[in-house]
Amino acid sequence: MPDVKTYSYDVLVIGAGGAGLRAAIEAANSGVRTGVICKSLLGKAHTVMAEGGMAAAMANVDDRDNWRVHFSDTMRGGQYLNNWRMAELHAREAPDRARELEAWGALFDRTSDGRILQRNFGGHRYPRLAHVGDRTGLEMIRTLQDHGIHQGMDVHMECTVLSILMDGGRVAGAFGYERNNGEFVIWKAKAIVMATGGVGRAFKITSNSWEYSGDGQSLAYRAGADLMDMEFVQFHPTGMVWPPSVRGILVTEGVRGEGGILKNKDGHRFMFDDIPDLYKNQTSDSEEEGWRYVQGDKSARRPPELLTRDHVARCINREVKAGRGSPHGGVFLDIAWIKKYIPKAEDHIRKKLPSMYHQFKELAGIDITREPMEVGPTTHYIMGGIRVDGDSQMSTVPGLFAAGEVAAGLHGANRLGGNSLSDLLVFGKRAGEYAAEFARKNGQGAVDNGQVEAERARALAPLERGASGENPYAIQYELQEKMQELVGIVRVESEMKEAIEVVGRLKERAERAGVAGSRIYNGGWHAAMDLRNLLTVSEAIARCAVLRQESRGAQFREDFQSKDPEWAKYNLITRQDGGGMTVEKRPIPPMPDELKQIIEEMK
Repeated sequence: MPDVKTYSYDVLVIGAGGAGLRAAIEAANSGVRTGVICKSLLGKAHTVMAEGGMAAAMANVDDRDNWRVHFSDTMRGGQYLNNWRMAELHAREAPDRARELEAWGALFDRTSDGRILQRNFGGHRYPRLAHVGDRTGLEMIRTLQDHGIHQGMDVHMECTVLSILMDGGRVAGAFGYERNNGEFVIWKAKAIVMATGGVGRAFKITSNSWEYSGDGQSLAYRAGADLMDMEFVQFHPTGMVWPPSVRGILVTEGVRGEGGILKNKDGHRFMFDDIPDLYKNQTSDSEEEGWRYVQGDKSARRPPELLTRDHVARCINREVKAGRGSPHGGVFLDIAWIKKYIPKAEDHIRKKLPSMYHQFKELAGIDITREPMEVGPTTHYIMGGIRVDGDSQMSTVPGLFAAGEVAAGLHGANRLGGNSLSDLLVFGKRAGEYAAEFARKNGQGAVDNGQVEAERARALAPLERGASGENPYAIQYELQEKMQELVGIVRVESEMKEAIEVVGRLKERAERAGVAGSRIYNGGWHAAMDLRNLLTVSEAIARCAVLRQESRGAQFREDFQSKDPEWAKYNLITRQDGGGMTVEKRPIPPMPDELKQIIEEMK
């Protein structure tokens, strides 16, 4: 096609965050021709926003830690809906991936004897997060990019993928466009690794940037891949709530890991009021014991602020709804209180949490070394995504792999903080390795020009309608409002069914979306292109959440407030069926006895 650029690769990686770069490094290093597509600029990845650290059981701070404890913590946090094979591989391989990153130049914080320092984090039994102050993700991306540029990969920046091109039942490439000039592109590929991240832009309040519009999940779904457990959306307990221009921006869990406490407007430390039975033997209701735990006392139990994210988010939500919140609709997160225990606490806080200090100073005019922060829950992460094989990371579509947040399985019903960064490295490497192997064993699939032409016509339709069409920004705004309101932290069947109806109406409006101008630097056109993906993942989230009639992990249903043992046996699978979306229960494969024994021992 004369007006469509064409590139050809063995392995094409869509997404250039931690998972995408690690996959590309592995593929390129194995000798296959590798291309990388990023929706924004190289280096502007959500991995950069992961501040607290990467979880790896290296036992540098507490020698009781090992992969078995990490595996057990991950399964418990995921309420045992996890892909147990992925949880096992992650726990076993994360230490090697951390040391590998160090060998490639990552500058971790250090213990007094020179090893990688590790900190406490919610849901982890021992100090396990290797970190670089509160800028760990930034250091990870810097290191991966610096290492990756020597592997010989091509990078296509500021490009949006519109569809996966298929040859029968397997992948043949991808079709999309360059965002700056609107020119269409075909990327031929023998294998594709999806590493596009999450879906946060389907919600009004989110820590996610504009790129997170559910592209990978939707592209894979339309190509015929299964999605899994899409109901499990994690609302991070602590995002900024003031001023309005920064609402939702992440406040790292590292603040609580360094001793930060949560209080309501009355100064009451409300997390003491609600400690789940599952964690009572590991959690202290004593201020002094909690502080000793933060400082590394092996005999102390954790403070309740370091419980799992879903629980902390619901507790904050409860305080706000009861009228005990902060002036701007959140609660208070106080790290300054540690001056009670630490001399020169201001210097300590600035050293341990430099990004948080500058973030609040510059954006909110607050000095966190002297006064508390206002925080509230923000849409942060999705545990569900593309269903993959635990070992190879290949989806149910031959040649289509996935790694990182876009892939389901590792985290089950709820992700533990810090597991995301090690997830990127462990499964990014595996996806790149197996994608390269697939590419070596399989030839290039044929690109269907009819499919390309159909996608091209669909992409141009909003420009042809012009300003007389539906406003894509208005459609996206209504979707975000309704998803936040109807499928948020606390859910009920009637509201979620309403959300499904809203999505249906918005789909019809999206088909009539129109934008003025040309394809060059046209933000309205970009927004119109994102709508199909946002609407697909929103429908999947709502349909799965309705079907799962229980509260588990990140899903809390007001009409089914308890966990149902029967539901612990199933993942929910979303797939296309005759053009419509179907959701069905799939039994979780039985866990090997040796892994069952580990979980029993750790209880």
